[in-house]
Formats: sequence, C-alpha cells, structure tokens
Amino acid sequence: MPQRSILILGASYGSLLGVKLAAAGHAVTLVCLPAEAALINERGAIVRLPVKGREGLVEVNSRALPGTLRAAGPGEADPRAFDLVALAMQEPQYRSPGVRELLEAVARSRVPCLSIMNMPPLPYLRRLPGVNADACADCYTDASVWDAFDPKLVTLCSPDPQAFRPPEEPVNVLQVRLPTNFKAARFDSDAHTALLRELATGIEAIRFDTGAGLVELPVKLKVHDSVFVPLAKWAMLLAGNYRCVQADTVRPIKDAVHGDPAASRSVYDWVAKLCVALGADPADLVPYEKYANAALSLGSPSSAARALAGGAQYIERVDRLVQAIASQHGMSNAAVDETVRLVDDWLVRNRRKG
Repeated sequence: MPQRSILILGASYGSLLGVKLAAAGHAVTLVCLPAEAALINERGAIVRLPVKGREGLVEVNSRALPGTLRAAGPGEADPRAFDLVALAMQEPQYRSPGVRELLEAVARSRVPCLSIMNMPPLPYLRRLPGVNADACADCYTDASVWDAFDPKLVTLCSPDPQAFRPPEEPVNVLQVRLPTNFKAARFDSDAHTALLRELATGIEAIRFDTGAGLVELPVKLKVHDSVFVPLAKWAMLLAGNYRCVQADTVRPIKDAVHGDPAASRSVYDWVAKLCVALGADPADLVPYEKYANAALSLGSPSSAARALAGGAQYIERVDRLVQAIASQHGMSNAAVDETVRLVDDWLVRNRRKG
C-alpha cells in the first residue's frame, strides 16, 4: 500500500485521525497553534485509548509509528502537496486569520477534503438532496469561507469517537473516552472514494506493539456509500450535546440524556425522522438505545457547552442547522426550538461580556 500525504487542519480530533494514519504508515501534517506545534514536534502527538480486554489505557506516541506526523502553522502548508485534506477544526475557527487563507488555498488546490467536523461544511450540504444550502448560510459563523469549494470534492465523516484533552496534561495529549468509529460518506468521485477506502483498509490492519504483545486499536475509519450516514450524529448532538446547555449552567451529557429519558428519546426520534425525510435509510442511523447506553459513560458537559461556559462568543451551531433544515420540510420541535433559544441567549451574554 503506497504512503499517502495527508494534511489535517486542527490538532485535537485531528491528532486522533493523524495518529491512526501515521500508524498505518502515512505522512501526516497537522496544522495547529504555535504552542501545540512546538510540543508535538518535540514530544510527538500522544493518544491514549481504551482497548477491549485490557486494563487502563494504551498510549500511542506518533514518534514511535511507521509513518510520520509533524505539526505546522497555517502558513507552512501547501495543500497542493497532499493527497487528502482533513478538516478537523471547530467551524468558527475557519474564519481566523491565516486559517481562512489556508482554507481558500485548499479549495483552489482541488485536493479532496474529508471533514470530521460536527458541523457539515456548507459545500457538503449541497450534496444532500432536499436541502437548500443557501438558506442555511446564517447557521455558520462566516459562510463565505466555503465559497471557493466544489461540493464534489468535499465529504463528511461523523466524529463519533469521544475524545478530550486532559486538563492536567500538555496540549499534545489526547484521551479517547468512547472509542467508536469515524463514519465517512463516499466522495462524488470513484477515485477519491477509492483513496478513502484504501486509508480505511490500512487503519483496519494496524496492530500496535504495547511491549507486551500486539493489540488491535479501536477507532477505525468506515466508508459508506450513503451521503446520509454521517448525519446519524445529528440526533446524538441534539438529544445530548446541545441539551447540556441550561439557562444559567451546563450539565454532563449523561445527565442531559438520562435526566429525562422520555424527552431525550423524543428529540432523538424527531431528528432521526428528519434524516429519513431527507433520504436516509433508517438502517443508516444509530438506534436510540445504543446511543443512550454510550451516553452513560459521558460524565462531562459537551465541548459546545464547555465553550459557552468558558465565554465563547461563537460555537458550532448544529442545533440551528437542524432547526433550519427541518423548517424547509415543514417540521418543527418545541424542545429543539428551546435548545436553540438557550444557546442563542448564552452567545448574546458572552458577546456582551466580551
């Protein structure tokens, strides 16, 4: 299998995908902040994962892998030198100086792009039948950053694995809490889809030497023909992540889901119904029971809720996006409307303080 060059924008979730690709023998460049880049280049990107049948966590350091992983600033990467670009930053970050220019260079390079954002890039929405993407533009922090992209060159990968940076650790350390898979939709092009499948096969074959023997690492890349498969994450986000946001406080995902199971299930089923209305096969979606069981292990607030509590003036608005797309199909949900209102209120307060 040939070595591929992969550019990843973002070093949080990006380091999880990057370490998996480096473990499969590929050359990965992570674009991140200067302090992150310096630490990753000095000490490696470190990912800790739970492995079935083993106590504790398995630690994988990018410096000990058959491939390579280096970190760089936005001005140090030429997208034309890569086989694939992965978009792994939070949606509001793409309008930042330096990142915005790099994103435009990515679009103009016509290198295929795999998004692992919760918020689908606007060009991906243009691939979804039954969605008026232009009418969703105001759900984005700055929709204009996506103007130069050809939708045929953009696909979406649902970032189902739950990972976080332990607050007591340096920023080159990422810990996986829920080791589920990345689920990617195919590209429009067969050739680009074949590249994704090749990467997925390489990740599947990884056996990592812990020093006490070889183990199969969790978190695989799965490639699906349906453009709707990554949208399965929407029901999880609306039933759990965004419902962490309360009027004046935030709560863990576990409490958001299990504090009122009937309300959570109602929201989850409504979002699933929307996805089916768009064209998803019900089999593409994750059963509520499986999600609710996984949520039992999520004992901290979602990243969106933590960002609001920390004073963020912009966050990814999947809640507003789902509300807007549902409205295009004559659907509404009072609980989702209330969630959108709560998030709006937090952002207004944070911007006034800021």
